[in-house]
Amino acid sequence: MLSPFDVIIAGCGPTGAMLAAELRLHDVRVLVLEKDTEPTSIVRIVGLHIRTLELMAMRGLLDRLRDRGRQRPAGSYFAAIDKPAPAGLDSAHAYLLGIPQPVVVEQLELHATDRGAQVRRGETVTGVEQDDDGVTVELAGGERLRARYLVGCDGARSTVRKLLGVGFPGEPSRNATLMGEMAVGVPPEEVAAAVREIHRTDKRFSVQPFGPGVYRIVVPDAPVPDAPLGDAASPDAALGDRAEAGQRVAPPTLEDFRRQLRAVAGTDFGVHSPRWLSRFGDATRLAENYRVGRILLAGDAAHIHPPIGGQGLNLGIQDAVNLGWKLAAQVHGWAPDTLLDSYHAERHPVAADVLDNTRAQAELLAAGPGPQAVRRLLIELMDFDEVNRRLLEKITAIGIRYDFGPGPDLLGRRLPDLEIKTGHLYDQLHHGRALLLDRTGRLTVGGWADRVDQLGDPAAALDAPAVLLRPDGHVAWIGDDQHDLDTHLTRWFGEPAD
Repeated sequence: MLSPFDVIIAGCGPTGAMLAAELRLHDVRVLVLEKDTEPTSIVRIVGLHIRTLELMAMRGLLDRLRDRGRQRPAGSYFAAIDKPAPAGLDSAHAYLLGIPQPVVVEQLELHATDRGAQVRRGETVTGVEQDDDGVTVELAGGERLRARYLVGCDGARSTVRKLLGVGFPGEPSRNATLMGEMAVGVPPEEVAAAVREIHRTDKRFSVQPFGPGVYRIVVPDAPVPDAPLGDAASPDAALGDRAEAGQRVAPPTLEDFRRQLRAVAGTDFGVHSPRWLSRFGDATRLAENYRVGRILLAGDAAHIHPPIGGQGLNLGIQDAVNLGWKLAAQVHGWAPDTLLDSYHAERHPVAADVLDNTRAQAELLAAGPGPQAVRRLLIELMDFDEVNRRLLEKITAIGIRYDFGPGPDLLGRRLPDLEIKTGHLYDQLHHGRALLLDRTGRLTVGGWADRVDQLGDPAAALDAPAVLLRPDGHVAWIGDDQHDLDTHLTRWFGEPAD
């Protein structure tokens, strides 16, 4: 069966849309299959953290997103402990961008389709088969599609992951939380006073202003029974990718919020006119493998965790940028043998760390005297700059260092958006290609010029003779020797062109 597609992506959420755009930067033929016929109408506000903002700047997307969101100063969000950001954050984009999730998806999808990706809505994947040459995808209507690779970006309930039989170990949901945006019927000072009092014993409760006349409310839900992940009988479409898919619970109503507000705060604050309502669980799971042959997983199909710290969407987008250029290299035939496997090797530990830090934050938000004693101790420790910085780096993903072997501390880390002679460094990465920053004037990318760009004498702020940046902005090599550079170009970008 001849196929017009190199890669099929299941799911057109933030991860799937970003991956499609990344692949199209390299002229990979992409089809995105989305089961929903229309984009979600739930206007949930999400926070884009520093590393995600940097990636958007690398692809020329930051201005269009920033214009549609609200900037907040960077700060520590660990376990909702309010600490200012440490001095001298190493980023030109050191803030949090609050933005409606549908806007993020819309802009990423436009970015992908403007570059030639195809998106088909109302298409549900029901079967997958792979062989040495490609993957066959069967749709609910019986249609069979063929591509060289398939990527499951289809969320916590991922059909692709289940069909592959990839294990998804972790902890099921034990607690549920209601979250929504709505108006209140009491004065702001009454809300603020109630929140201050409740926060003495319950850090999970929140009623915060979120725009003119609107409050975001987070309140613990009544206990719900557990069910195995993937229970198809679950009626709750509103739980979404942040929850345990098997919880037998109905979508929340405004009356659910009123009941739980009265139970926790003694008043329902006169809530009315909801913009959106949701319920999420605290399931924490990580796929055992991100790749099985020609099928890969990304985003919530590969990892789920409570939304503490707002890391989920950011983690998925970062998966997509790590995977996109590697999968494109495989499609075009120049990828080294180990390149595609490096996606799992690099991103699986990152997700494991996120799962651990959300577990830790959940404990620090618990109401018992033990967790609260540890929380008070951490609040003291966060007055030390190094502690505050380490926790902020975890939440915002700017502390990630991939293991590229021995070398300087910068090796494997992301390079900030340095000022260079022509503007900013990330402007040079809009096309998703690698980049050699050469201050020596003696080095060349030679036979890799079709995959790697070169910039001479880039910036005095670069404390190295030369640096090789991967398309995702991570430092793949540091040095001044041409032979050593050639070795690392081969390691990451295959054999040179003739």
